[in-house]
Amino acid sequence: MTVIAPGGHIGILGDGQLGRMMAIAAAEMGYFVHVFGPEENSPAAQVSHRSTVAAYGDKAALETFAKSVDVVTLEFENIPTDTLEFLNALVPVRPNAKVLEITQDRLYEKSFINNLGIGTATFANVESIDELVAAIKQIKLPAILKTRRLGYDGKGQVKITGSSDLDDVWKEMKNAPSILEGFVNFKMEISVIVARSTQGEIACYCPVENRHKNHILDITLAPADIPKRLVDKAIEVAGKIAAKIDLVGMIAVEMFVTKDNQILVNELAPRPHNSGHWTIEGCATSQFKQIIRAVCGLPLGQPERHSNAVMTNLIGDDVESWGALLEDPENSLHLYGKAEAREGRKMGHVTKLFALNQKPKA
Repeated sequence: MTVIAPGGHIGILGDGQLGRMMAIAAAEMGYFVHVFGPEENSPAAQVSHRSTVAAYGDKAALETFAKSVDVVTLEFENIPTDTLEFLNALVPVRPNAKVLEITQDRLYEKSFINNLGIGTATFANVESIDELVAAIKQIKLPAILKTRRLGYDGKGQVKITGSSDLDDVWKEMKNAPSILEGFVNFKMEISVIVARSTQGEIACYCPVENRHKNHILDITLAPADIPKRLVDKAIEVAGKIAAKIDLVGMIAVEMFVTKDNQILVNELAPRPHNSGHWTIEGCATSQFKQIIRAVCGLPLGQPERHSNAVMTNLIGDDVESWGALLEDPENSLHLYGKAEAREGRKMGHVTKLFALNQKPKA
């Protein structure tokens, strides 16, 4: 496949903080970025060479965008697959629409993972109140009902217990096609971020531990404190998924470590991931430079960490602590250029490094 050399133009679908950090990484490597998304003065547009503000279904804007770039990638996975197919007729799109077709739908995603012989929570398709009742008989309670499409940071899901009113639960889901997932008794949530190049080369970052607050990622500790057997297993699972889904780009594989030390995959995100922000300071090649390498047909960089790390998200009003955070010279502060700090909104993050022989402390 053709290598896109420095000086080339990279299109990014999505205009949030992930696109911002991708654009910064691309500029450091000598590329120009054209970002496409619906927001004026978006975090990504603030640091990009060009930006187009338009809806993802605007064919005229997409055609003009495609003609201005050498390759298109994404920082937001809920792009309509029709948009990717339209663009792919004009310019290479990495990852392709098939990857999004799988990862945008929880039923397709979990079925795909299980078909690879990889474990997930038990699940059942639910498209009516009758199917919900039948699924509960199969899976037992407690369980979690999730919309098949959209929904993140705890949105679009309801925990069901023996005291739940199923009619109320189904009304809350607004009749949206959903899946019921069995409750996983886990001791840790981890993720592995993996890149795959146009040549099929794969590079995995170390498994990290993710701690959530109000369903939003709060802290990531790199590396996760798990036995080497589970480190190797998590990396094997992530690499297998990246290869079998025919990824070109990057995917984050979120997993549970169960109480009996098994690995179960929870979700896939085909883009850079919040739990990989620590790689900017902690690795020779950050996740953001890695995805640029992958989609441009370059050899992948070294994913090994040179330091252990803790990354803490700044959610909502947490961003007001930027001054205090900078008083610690070991903190690396990243702010996303968002004008308004709303509850639950990711405004920035801070990373602190530790020596490889030190356990990262939150």
